[in-house]
Amino acid sequence: MNHLLTILGPTACGKTSFAAQLAWEMDGEIISADSRQVYRGMDIGTGKDLADYHVKGKDIPYHLIDIVDAGVRYNVYEWQRGFLDAYEDIQQRGKTPILCGGTGMYIESVIKGYEFDGRQFPPFNSLIVGLDISRDQRREKISRRLRARLDEGMVDEVKGLIEKGVSTQRLIRYGLEYKYVTLYLLGELKYEEMVSLLEIAIHQFAKRQMTWFRGMEERRGIKIHWLSVDMPVEERIEKVKELWQKQIV
Repeated sequence: MNHLLTILGPTACGKTSFAAQLAWEMDGEIISADSRQVYRGMDIGTGKDLADYHVKGKDIPYHLIDIVDAGVRYNVYEWQRGFLDAYEDIQQRGKTPILCGGTGMYIESVIKGYEFDGRQFPPFNSLIVGLDISRDQRREKISRRLRARLDEGMVDEVKGLIEKGVSTQRLIRYGLEYKYVTLYLLGELKYEEMVSLLEIAIHQFAKRQMTWFRGMEERRGIKIHWLSVDMPVEERIEKVKELWQKQIV
């Protein structure tokens, strides 16, 4: 049986940082389950936060980030193939594979074994841990993070992608940050209007993520072990390690 540890949750809940700390503790490597972090040059808007992968003096290896150019078509089937390659590579080196992200369809394509073009997907024995954050905390973190990303140069990032030839139509289809910043750069939105609409859209996106995760549990029979973000990180790590030991027996 293929064992897998999965960390999921809505945007701004701290998934990446927690998964990286787990990887340090469990000699693991991270496979990203984020539909937009696959794109090169889309860094600030997708929240790659690559500094989170540096834990206690060690760089935690990650996979399926920065693997295709922005503007190139990419889908869940291609991600699924990339996941299998990354998983097998991690396993062969005796490391712990940790799937981390918020794109529910990508995660479920592994857990439920979606088949594309008749390709048989191997079964996975996955421990799924969700980070539980209150609605108010989530909204506050989303708002603060959005302002920080704007200060870090998110508008310039999108402008640079357009200058490199990524079509504005494609950027708009990427949604959220890339949609609204592109509309601002096209002159269709004023700056504060862009910020306000984008903030609302991210809140709505987080709500849709939670709806998907609840559907995984309630309608599709996938067990998620929810851990509060208010729980000290050390306690969360120990809980996951305890659950993992039971999972792999």
